[in-house]
Amino acid sequence: MKTRIAAVVFDLGGVLIDWNPEYLYRKIFTTEEQMRDFLSSVCTLEWNEQQDEGRPIKEGTDLLIRHFPHYEHQIRAYYDRWEEMLGGPIKETVAILRRLKDSGVPLYALTNWSAETYPIALERYDFLGWFDGVVVSGRERDRKPYPSFYRTLIKRYGLSATETLFIDDNARNVAGAIEAGLHAIHFRSPEQLDEALGDYALAGSALGR
Repeated sequence: MKTRIAAVVFDLGGVLIDWNPEYLYRKIFTTEEQMRDFLSSVCTLEWNEQQDEGRPIKEGTDLLIRHFPHYEHQIRAYYDRWEEMLGGPIKETVAILRRLKDSGVPLYALTNWSAETYPIALERYDFLGWFDGVVVSGRERDRKPYPSFYRTLIKRYGLSATETLFIDDNARNVAGAIEAGLHAIHFRSPEQLDEALGDYALAGSALGR
């Protein structure tokens, strides 16, 4: 018997939106090696997560510049030119989202995203308005994979964790969702997601099929 799911929760970056700092830094550095070294040792994902967790962009930027003053120009570009990291919507996943919405499935988003840059995404991607609720880490000063962040979503929108399905491209975040009591799919591709959704009895009319 399929597990009953009353609500589906999407991660945004890497699932619905193609975001990658390399899109920007390939324009700034002359070689792949230089770019990768910078992103692994200066503007790291761990540093970015602190802004996602609510640290002001200026504070995070100034901190790095104090440690790496010779990289000031490249560090400032991270948020000054942040929109250049956006590769556009992942259209096949957006189509799945649309099908779920048309089928009457309650939809939510749970995203690690700076409160200062999220409004840019809201203006750019109309499908962000399709959700019944969105929880943004930078606004909450909490983030995935901490179980408390998933519980904020559950409590705020009156969901049942055992009837909620979470989708994320980061295995660490999937593990956090499971720890918080949700069901979860580790997203690898739209095709894999579409197939995995078939293992659940979703609210609505079976994806409109």
